Amino acid sequence: MPTRIKFCGFTRAADLEVALSLGVDAIGLIFDRRSPRAVALDSAAELAGRLPVFVSSVALFRDADAALVAEVIARIAPDLLQFHGEESPEFCESWARPYLKAVPMAESQDLEDWCRRYRRARGLLLDSHAPGALGGTGHRFDWSRAPRQLSKSWVLAGGLTPANVQQALTMAAPPAVDVSSGIESAPGLKDPDKMRAFVDAVRRSDT
Repeated sequence: MPTRIKFCGFTRAADLEVALSLGVDAIGLIFDRRSPRAVALDSAAELAGRLPVFVSSVALFRDADAALVAEVIARIAPDLLQFHGEESPEFCESWARPYLKAVPMAESQDLEDWCRRYRRARGLLLDSHAPGALGGTGHRFDWSRAPRQLSKSWVLAGGLTPANVQQALTMAAPPAVDVSSGIESAPGLKDPDKMRAFVDAVRRSDT
Protein backbone atom coordinates (compact mmCIF):
# COMPACT_ATOMS: atom_id res chain seq x y z
CA MET A 1 0.00 0.00 0.00
CA PRO A 2 1.40 3.48 -0.81
CA THR A 3 2.70 5.47 2.13
CA ARG A 4 0.15 8.03 3.23
CA ILE A 5 1.40 11.64 3.32
CA LYS A 6 0.23 14.46 5.56
CA PHE A 7 1.55 18.00 5.16
CA CYS A 8 0.96 20.03 8.31
CA GLY A 9 0.96 23.68 9.36
CA PHE A 10 -0.71 25.44 6.43
CA THR A 11 -1.31 29.19 6.61
CA ARG A 12 -1.59 30.18 2.92
CA ALA A 13 -3.94 29.12 0.14
CA ALA A 14 -1.17 29.11 -2.49
CA ASP A 15 0.82 26.55 -0.48
CA LEU A 16 -2.26 24.40 -0.05
CA GLU A 17 -2.92 24.36 -3.80
CA VAL A 18 0.59 23.07 -4.48
CA ALA A 19 0.15 20.33 -1.89
CA LEU A 20 -3.17 19.28 -3.41
CA SER A 21 -1.65 19.16 -6.88
CA LEU A 22 0.93 16.71 -5.52
CA GLY A 23 -1.73 14.33 -4.26
CA VAL A 24 -1.16 14.47 -0.51
CA ASP A 25 -3.63 12.50 1.58
CA ALA A 26 -4.15 14.95 4.44
CA ILE A 27 -3.42 18.52 5.45
CA GLY A 28 -2.95 19.81 8.98
CA LEU A 29 -4.23 23.06 10.48
CA ILE A 30 -2.70 24.10 13.81
CA PHE A 31 -4.86 25.72 16.50
CA ASP A 32 -2.20 26.50 19.09
CA ARG A 33 -1.20 30.15 19.41
CA ARG A 34 2.22 29.12 20.70
CA SER A 35 3.09 27.62 17.32
CA PRO A 36 4.59 29.76 14.54
CA ARG A 37 2.27 27.83 12.23
CA ALA A 38 -0.92 28.70 14.09
CA VAL A 39 -3.79 29.67 11.80
CA ALA A 40 -6.73 31.93 12.57
CA LEU A 41 -10.14 30.31 12.51
CA ASP A 42 -11.41 32.35 9.55
CA SER A 43 -8.32 31.50 7.50
CA ALA A 44 -8.57 27.85 8.49
CA ALA A 45 -12.18 27.71 7.35
CA GLU A 46 -11.19 29.16 3.99
CA LEU A 47 -8.36 26.64 3.59
CA ALA A 48 -10.51 23.68 4.63
CA GLY A 49 -13.15 24.75 2.15
CA ARG A 50 -10.67 24.26 -0.68
CA LEU A 51 -10.13 20.57 0.03
CA PRO A 52 -11.46 18.12 -2.55
CA VAL A 53 -13.23 14.93 -1.61
CA PHE A 54 -10.96 12.19 -0.17
CA VAL A 55 -8.34 14.66 1.12
CA SER A 56 -8.59 14.73 4.92
CA SER A 57 -8.46 17.83 7.08
CA VAL A 58 -6.72 17.43 10.43
CA ALA A 59 -7.11 19.94 13.29
CA LEU A 60 -4.16 19.98 15.68
CA PHE A 61 -4.49 21.03 19.33
CA ARG A 62 -2.13 21.11 22.31
CA ASP A 63 -3.85 21.25 25.68
CA ALA A 64 -6.59 23.44 24.23
CA ASP A 65 -9.64 24.33 26.26
CA ALA A 66 -12.89 22.63 25.32
CA ALA A 67 -14.40 25.84 23.94
CA LEU A 68 -11.72 26.13 21.26
CA VAL A 69 -12.05 22.50 20.18
CA ALA A 70 -15.81 22.89 19.99
CA GLU A 71 -15.51 26.08 17.93
CA VAL A 72 -13.09 24.50 15.47
CA ILE A 73 -15.34 21.48 15.04
CA ALA A 74 -18.35 23.72 14.46
CA ARG A 75 -16.58 25.96 11.93
CA ILE A 76 -14.19 23.56 10.17
CA ALA A 77 -15.77 20.12 10.64
CA PRO A 78 -12.31 18.48 10.46
CA ASP A 79 -12.11 14.86 9.42
CA LEU A 80 -9.63 14.09 12.18
CA LEU A 81 -8.55 15.67 15.46
CA GLN A 82 -4.90 15.51 16.52
CA PHE A 83 -4.00 15.99 20.17
CA HIS A 84 -0.39 16.95 20.90
CA GLY A 85 -0.40 17.68 24.62
CA GLU A 86 -1.31 16.04 27.90
CA GLU A 87 -4.94 15.43 26.91
CA SER A 88 -6.55 12.50 28.69
CA PRO A 89 -8.19 9.67 26.78
CA GLU A 90 -11.52 10.89 28.14
CA PHE A 91 -10.98 14.38 26.71
CA CYS A 92 -9.91 13.04 23.32
CA GLU A 93 -12.89 10.72 23.14
CA SER A 94 -15.45 13.24 24.37
CA TRP A 95 -15.78 14.77 20.89
CA ALA A 96 -17.03 11.53 19.31
CA ARG A 97 -14.77 12.15 16.31
CA PRO A 98 -11.80 10.19 14.95
CA TYR A 99 -8.55 11.35 16.49
CA LEU A 100 -4.79 10.83 16.58
CA LYS A 101 -2.73 11.03 19.77
CA ALA A 102 0.82 12.33 19.47
CA VAL A 103 3.51 10.46 21.40
CA PRO A 104 6.61 12.44 22.51
CA MET A 105 9.43 10.20 21.28
CA ALA A 106 12.24 12.36 22.68
CA GLU A 107 11.99 9.89 25.57
CA SER A 108 11.59 6.11 25.39
CA GLN A 109 7.95 5.07 25.38
CA ASP A 110 5.92 1.91 25.87
CA LEU A 111 3.89 2.28 22.71
CA GLU A 112 1.56 -0.61 23.45
CA ASP A 113 0.68 1.11 26.73
CA TRP A 114 -0.25 4.21 24.71
CA CYS A 115 -2.40 1.98 22.49
CA ARG A 116 -4.19 0.62 25.54
CA ARG A 117 -4.70 4.03 27.14
CA TYR A 118 -5.94 5.66 23.92
CA ARG A 119 -7.72 2.55 22.72
CA ARG A 120 -10.30 4.49 20.69
CA ALA A 121 -7.71 6.58 18.84
CA ARG A 122 -7.55 6.10 15.10
CA GLY A 123 -3.78 5.87 15.52
CA LEU A 124 -0.66 7.23 17.21
CA LEU A 125 1.59 9.94 15.79
CA LEU A 126 5.21 9.39 16.81
CA ASP A 127 6.91 12.78 16.98
CA SER A 128 10.32 13.89 18.18
CA HIS A 129 9.20 16.48 20.73
CA ALA A 130 9.67 16.16 24.47
CA PRO A 131 6.65 15.76 26.75
CA GLY A 132 4.79 19.06 26.96
CA ALA A 133 6.75 20.64 24.10
CA LEU A 134 5.64 21.74 20.66
CA GLY A 135 6.23 19.63 17.58
CA GLY A 136 7.50 21.10 14.32
CA THR A 137 11.03 21.54 15.66
CA GLY A 138 12.76 19.97 12.67
CA HIS A 139 14.50 17.47 14.97
CA ARG A 140 14.21 13.72 14.50
CA PHE A 141 14.17 10.92 17.02
CA ASP A 142 15.99 7.60 16.71
CA TRP A 143 13.95 5.87 14.03
CA SER A 144 15.23 2.48 15.17
CA ARG A 145 12.81 2.91 18.11
CA ALA A 146 9.84 2.92 15.75
CA PRO A 147 7.65 -0.18 16.12
CA ARG A 148 7.92 -3.02 13.65
CA GLN A 149 4.56 -4.22 14.95
CA LEU A 150 1.95 -2.22 16.80
CA SER A 151 -1.66 -2.93 17.62
CA LYS A 152 -2.69 0.46 16.20
CA SER A 153 -1.91 2.26 13.00
CA TRP A 154 0.73 4.94 13.41
CA VAL A 155 2.32 7.94 11.71
CA LEU A 156 6.00 8.91 11.65
CA ALA A 157 6.76 12.59 12.25
CA GLY A 158 9.60 14.76 13.46
CA GLY A 159 12.55 15.99 11.44
CA LEU A 160 11.50 14.51 8.11
CA THR A 161 12.85 16.20 4.98
CA PRO A 162 13.08 15.39 1.27
CA ALA A 163 16.68 14.33 1.92
CA ASN A 164 16.00 11.83 4.70
CA VAL A 165 12.47 10.53 4.25
CA GLN A 166 13.60 7.54 2.16
CA GLN A 167 15.99 6.53 4.94
CA ALA A 168 13.17 6.92 7.46
CA LEU A 169 10.87 4.73 5.39
CA THR A 170 13.56 2.08 5.06
CA MET A 171 14.36 2.07 8.78
CA ALA A 172 10.89 2.43 10.25
CA ALA A 173 8.46 1.31 7.49
CA PRO A 174 5.64 3.56 8.72
CA PRO A 175 2.22 3.40 7.08
CA ALA A 176 2.12 7.21 6.97
CA VAL A 177 4.42 10.22 7.33
CA ASP A 178 3.73 13.74 8.59
CA VAL A 179 5.97 16.71 7.72
CA SER A 180 5.90 20.40 8.50
CA SER A 181 9.22 22.24 8.92
CA GLY A 182 10.98 19.95 6.43
CA ILE A 183 9.00 21.42 3.52
CA GLU A 184 9.22 25.08 4.52
CA SER A 185 11.22 28.15 3.61
CA ALA A 186 10.22 29.68 6.98
CA PRO A 187 7.79 28.60 9.72
CA GLY A 188 4.32 28.44 8.21
CA LEU A 189 5.56 29.21 4.69
CA LYS A 190 5.76 26.12 2.51
CA ASP A 191 8.38 25.76 -0.22
CA PRO A 192 6.91 24.35 -3.46
CA ASP A 193 10.18 22.69 -4.51
CA LYS A 194 10.59 21.02 -1.12
CA MET A 195 7.00 19.81 -1.18
CA ARG A 196 7.50 18.26 -4.61
CA ALA A 197 10.83 16.73 -3.62
CA PHE A 198 9.30 15.20 -0.49
CA VAL A 199 6.44 13.54 -2.35
CA ASP A 200 8.81 12.34 -5.08
CA ALA A 201 11.10 10.77 -2.48
CA VAL A 202 8.23 8.95 -0.77
CA ARG A 203 6.91 7.61 -4.08
CA ARG A 204 10.38 6.41 -5.10
CA SER A 205 10.60 4.55 -1.83
CA ASP A 206 7.17 3.02 -2.37
CA THR A 207 8.25 1.56 -5.69
